[in-house]
Amino acid sequence: MSTTLSATAPAPPTTKPRAVVLAMCACVLVTQSLVAAINLAIPKLSASALHPSSAQLLWIVDAYVIVFAGLLIPAGALGDRYGRKGVLLSGLAVFTVGAAGCALAPSVPVLLAARAVCGLGAALVLPGTMALLLYAVPAERRGAAVASWSSAIAVGGVLGNAGGALVLQYLPWQGLFWMYVPLGAALLAFSAHSAPRVPRHAAALDLPGSGLLILGCVALLYGIIEGPELGWGSTATLGAFALSAVLLAVFVRHELRVAAPLLDPRLFRLPKVRAGALGVAAAFFGMFALFYVNAQFLQYVKGFSALRAGFAVLPLAFGMMLVTQRSMRWAARIGAAATVATGLVSIAGGLLLLSTANSGTPYPLYACYMLVLAFGAGMAMPSLSHAIVTSLPQHRAGVGSALNTAARELGTALGVAAVGTALSTGFASRLPAPLAGHADSTAATFAAATRLGVRAHTEAVTAFTHATADGYRVVAALLLVLTVAVAAGLRRGGTAQVGEPAL
Repeated sequence: MSTTLSATAPAPPTTKPRAVVLAMCACVLVTQSLVAAINLAIPKLSASALHPSSAQLLWIVDAYVIVFAGLLIPAGALGDRYGRKGVLLSGLAVFTVGAAGCALAPSVPVLLAARAVCGLGAALVLPGTMALLLYAVPAERRGAAVASWSSAIAVGGVLGNAGGALVLQYLPWQGLFWMYVPLGAALLAFSAHSAPRVPRHAAALDLPGSGLLILGCVALLYGIIEGPELGWGSTATLGAFALSAVLLAVFVRHELRVAAPLLDPRLFRLPKVRAGALGVAAAFFGMFALFYVNAQFLQYVKGFSALRAGFAVLPLAFGMMLVTQRSMRWAARIGAAATVATGLVSIAGGLLLLSTANSGTPYPLYACYMLVLAFGAGMAMPSLSHAIVTSLPQHRAGVGSALNTAARELGTALGVAAVGTALSTGFASRLPAPLAGHADSTAATFAAATRLGVRAHTEAVTAFTHATADGYRVVAALLLVLTVAVAAGLRRGGTAQVGEPAL
């Protein structure tokens, strides 16, 4: 891809590499942080005048992620064709407008639409960050620059929780989105000043492929999210799963026939590409299951404030940063398959440990459970990303980077949908009769329980605790199954790769 070609060209003498690295990493951190920050606002959103149902809350979280994931690859091609700096700046402007739209949303449908606009902006921003960074930084410093870029992605989710906590402690949920308006505007100005202009390259846009991929994923999420309310055997739920299968099959057929595919399915003939993409999706499937549930658990069950709940996840960031720096050395010693398997099993183990937590669990012990998960993420992610990128020819490196990012965001969306569905189903089924009428809204349930007295509140806390455990265990079980497939694929891949797929 042209990302690699651009990286070989010398940057203009006026370019300041440190400023470019700072600007690009800040763009990554801000767009990634909004994926996680919304989770901290769920209790306030649930209790707000919008009155979203449990299913609508899942859509509010996933609307950003699914548009972000589905448009990443075509957005990269757009940057190739029209200029990466211009597309990145346009993306920051769209992201900022979308954040303002979220803050001003008078209803759930408007909020969903504005979240999707934010996702479009983020998709336009992210592909250009790596290309501009590689173009501006001298060859001998690119390794460190790429590591900084990767760290910004890993830490963005955790810092989104912490930054959102500061805002939500004192402001309503709209304050979270207002926070991103000046951030987006400042990044727009900083990037306009510091980012270099990269030579353009011919690139085809596969808009039908993008549409099929997004619609297929939306249909799949609809089945997962709406299944508990509509019934798993209902016509609407089964129809959603069937429609998803048809749309994704048509997507594959279209990609095999089009001259310039969005994502060539033949790339998955390469075992390491297949295993790496599945592993990245699996890791974020587990990680964002935690992010979705954690803030609610700490506030509803442990009685934490929004501020304390947001900062309670900081051990995750420190743990991931420490392990990530060393994991590639371990992979060189014991092999990528063993390193990744250890990492994914550790993520599942962390979720299983968290499933044992209750209102009486001391926070230091709870933090240790999160550190197990952080260790796993730090172990798995570098080797998985490395497997994808190094399995492809050099001129296809941009495809590898885009596939890595798309797999991450799709894993995030599915993780949120899976754990959220298990949580809402388990919570509703365990509520006592006086609270059962409020089961569609967790905030309304706890508000009613508070009015009814200590016993009702205790029953609500117990129901939510057991439902949280159900959600974590479901995700952990799925993650362990995926780990077997990922490890097997990495072992089969070895170090010798098959030839490049015919494109």
